[in-house]
Amino acid sequence: MKSSPSNDPARRAYWRDQMNAAWVLMSRFMEYPVQECGEPMVSLRMTVERAGVRVLFAESPVVNLRPRLFYLRAGLIDAFIAVTRAMNRRGWMLKVEDGYRTRAIQTELGRIPLIFDRIYAKILWETGGQPPSADLVFKRLTALVATVPKIGTHMSGSAMDISVVDVATGRDLDRGAPYLELSELTPMGSRFISAEAQRHRAAITEIMQDHGFMAYPHEFWHYSQGDAYAELLANSGRSARYGAVDCDPEKKPAVIPIKDPCLPLHTPEEIESAIRKTRERLSQ
Repeated sequence: MKSSPSNDPARRAYWRDQMNAAWVLMSRFMEYPVQECGEPMVSLRMTVERAGVRVLFAESPVVNLRPRLFYLRAGLIDAFIAVTRAMNRRGWMLKVEDGYRTRAIQTELGRIPLIFDRIYAKILWETGGQPPSADLVFKRLTALVATVPKIGTHMSGSAMDISVVDVATGRDLDRGAPYLELSELTPMGSRFISAEAQRHRAAITEIMQDHGFMAYPHEFWHYSQGDAYAELLANSGRSARYGAVDCDPEKKPAVIPIKDPCLPLHTPEEIESAIRKTRERLSQ
C-alpha cells in the first residue's frame, strides 16, 4: 500500500531527526555568550511610516487577545528597512507576523491549547500513538516555541516571524505551508515541499541574510540578528549583543535584562498539567 503523508515513515523519521537536531542546537544557544548592549525598542509600524516602504503587519492578537508587539532593537532598524526595500523592488511585501514578546506572552504561547495541542498531536504521530514523556514534550516545545528566555529570541527584540506577499496577486508566496505550520514541512530545508516553495524560501533567506538576519533552520519563518542564534549560526565568533529583556515598549522603550535568562518559563508540574488537559481535549 502506498504511504500517505500521515503514515509515511520517511516523514516521521525526518520530523524526529529535525526536532532532535533542534534540541541540540538549543543546547548550544544556551551556552552562547551574551553581552547585552542595552539598546531600546523601536516601533516597526512608526519606522515603516517614516521610511515610506510597503510592509504588512499581522492583525490577529498573539495570545489571549494580547496585541502583537511589532518592535525590534534600535540597532536593527536600518537593516529592517533595507530588507523591506529589497523585497519591494522584487514586487514583494514583507509581512511581519510577530516581533518582540514579553515574558508573559512567551510563557502563554507555550501552553495555550492552540499551540500545545498541535505539538502534542504531532508528537503522538511521531511516537506511533504512544503517550510521550513530559521530557519529550518539553524538548519539542523548546524547539518550536522556546521554553527558556535565553533561547527565546523574540524576547530579545532581535527576531521576526515573517511571511512575504506577492504584490501582483495579493497572495502569500508559496513557501510550502502557511505560518504557523508545525510539521515536517516546518524546517527550512524540508524535502517535503515543492521545488517552487524551496526556491521561495531560498530567495527570501538570501534577502534576509544579505542584511544580517539569519534563518533559524527549524522554522521557515523565523529570522534574527545580533542574538545568540544569529551569531552562532553565522559562526561570527562574537558575543551576542541582544539577550532576553523585560520591556513594555508601548509605554517605555528602555529594556531591562532578565536576571536569570536560563530559568525555564514552565515548571515540570505545569508541563504535566498541560499534557493532562491536552489529552482530555483530544479524547473528546
